[in-house]
Amino acid sequence: MTSRSSRYYDTGRGRPTVLIHAFPLSADQWRPVLEAPPDGVRLIAPNLRGFRGLAEAPRAKADEESLTMADYASDVLELMDRLEIRDATVCGVSMGGYVAFAMMRLAAERVSGLVLAHTRASADTPASREGRDRMIALARAEGPPAIAREMVPKLLGATTLRERPDVVATTRALIEANTTEAIVAALGALKTRPDSTPLLPTIQCPTTIVHGEEDTIVPLADAETMHHGIAGSRLIVVPQAGHIEGAVGLFHSFAGFGARGREGPPVL
Repeated sequence: MTSRSSRYYDTGRGRPTVLIHAFPLSADQWRPVLEAPPDGVRLIAPNLRGFRGLAEAPRAKADEESLTMADYASDVLELMDRLEIRDATVCGVSMGGYVAFAMMRLAAERVSGLVLAHTRASADTPASREGRDRMIALARAEGPPAIAREMVPKLLGATTLRERPDVVATTRALIEANTTEAIVAALGALKTRPDSTPLLPTIQCPTTIVHGEEDTIVPLADAETMHHGIAGSRLIVVPQAGHIEGAVGLFHSFAGFGARGREGPPVL
């Protein structure tokens, strides 16, 4: 389906859960879940602004570098308004987790449950921001295929890279389907995102934190920081999972987490 500013998937019936994709993918990251939604759950998976080339991405250089996580979060909240969804469980993977934090800053009452997968609360370090700038230069010079070449080995775990060529090919295709403008805009938002660590003790909704055992981007220590900072949160470590893999594989075990009267998944 298409909203005013983006395309999105809307499937299943029941308690709403918003699925926010990772960089530099799209809502199609969630296809395995969307094709078989859990009973009693409505899944809404938006493409963040500009991704998949199906929404208008910033074109001018100044606009590319001024897009923020708050902008993405506002788009998601606006979509919830149009769909008449008062509150929902929000599941964010990697960059999607940063968008989820921004939603908490803007409208915490709209988030009834939270899944923070393969993400961190801290802002970029100076070295990380330099890395974003190098990626921006690469994207402008060589386009999405070059970003796919750089990112696929980082997004997937060693087990998947070795044993699942189909997943490798799909991940590469999702990246290459995006525009250079959307990728550059997202990199600018990533490198300027605020530190969400002070937000952690204010989060009162049921929260699950997911970490991939083979994640080479976000270390377990970052997941543990969020777990210790959010009272009552649960931490799941997914075996043989890389940076973007654990949430989709575990989704049916914690679908509906955040619905009142439901328990979350066990701590592993």
